[in-house]
Amino acid sequence: MRAALALALHSVWNRRGTALLTACSIALSVALLWGVLQVREGARNGFAATVSGVDLIVGPRTGPLNLLLYSIFHAGEPTSSVSRASFELVARHPDVAWALPLALGDSHRGYRVLGTTPEYFLHYRYGRRQALVLAEGRAFAEHGELVIGASVARALGYRPGTEAVLAHGLGEGSFAEHEDRFRVVGVLAPTGTPLDRLILADLDDLAHLHGATQSASLTAFLVGMKERPTLLTMQRALNEYRGEALTAIIPGVALNDLWRLVGVADRAMLAIALCVLLAGLIGMTSTLLAALQARRRELAILRSVGARPLDLLGLLTLEAGTLSLAGALMGLLGGRLIIALLATPLESRLGLLLEPSLLDATSAAILCGVTAAGLLAGLLPGVSAYRRSLADGLSMRT
Repeated sequence: MRAALALALHSVWNRRGTALLTACSIALSVALLWGVLQVREGARNGFAATVSGVDLIVGPRTGPLNLLLYSIFHAGEPTSSVSRASFELVARHPDVAWALPLALGDSHRGYRVLGTTPEYFLHYRYGRRQALVLAEGRAFAEHGELVIGASVARALGYRPGTEAVLAHGLGEGSFAEHEDRFRVVGVLAPTGTPLDRLILADLDDLAHLHGATQSASLTAFLVGMKERPTLLTMQRALNEYRGEALTAIIPGVALNDLWRLVGVADRAMLAIALCVLLAGLIGMTSTLLAALQARRRELAILRSVGARPLDLLGLLTLEAGTLSLAGALMGLLGGRLIIALLATPLESRLGLLLEPSLLDATSAAILCGVTAAGLLAGLLPGVSAYRRSLADGLSMRT
């Protein structure tokens, strides 16, 4: 076996130009496949980490996905509201560490305004339990102040000190601008989450705009528990609360359910990457088959010095396996380098939580799978060589 492998390596080296091109073709296919798998996993992790550190999301009686969409992704519109009294009752509960009120209903130039409290900047987490960071300015603390997301600032050209007028209604179709003028005092650093497209304002300021008092209703509220074991008990108590029809959901569970609905695209990407890899293996097989005609003299010489037909089959199969292994290693290393360079900007801009590693099960599976597929692909030219007889001779027939 060792002699056969040495012969296969020597044979590949003698055709190193063609072998290098073949290995590079496989490397590109492997790098694409590995990159798609990493982005796929990163997208799922980033999606699941749109909000982290929040134990419960509480809103009016509605479906879990609908509550998740409008409270965290700020998509769609709430069908009803939650009373301030219910929020304060939960916030005072001895098992609750903190609670953040959320109120939607206003917008500015197509961007939604979220009413909350200054504690939002202390307790809200995203990604790997990362706290919100202000790229410019500070959090709102006084009447008429706003903090805007990174995408809002980039699209509108706003910076601390810019004045803005809010309008009643969500999205581009908002109407009835309010008379009060607000001032931007802070810009959030990019998070790669829906927060980048959000405008944050003080809840009491928004209540004042609508002529409401401190008892103004809320869209939803976020809850952090002191101890995790009390989470399910609190969720059940809120869902069965008789004072008001409430829905309490665990963000992680709801996010997984939502991913199953929207995760079709990543499966399509994976299928495309596998097709590209298959094309690379087919190309390698075609190259080996095309080279057989030029190698008839070489194979005949091997037969004349005692090589058996099975030896020729093994030689060409090992050559294909060697090329596949080399290409897989090149692809994994190249893909790892590219992902390492792009990990930080992809996380901040797109919310992809990439944690690439070459020492994981995915990389090992790709390496073994591609090598095995290469060995199988090498069987076709190997069988063709196996069937050739010594009649080909030491001289080529024309």
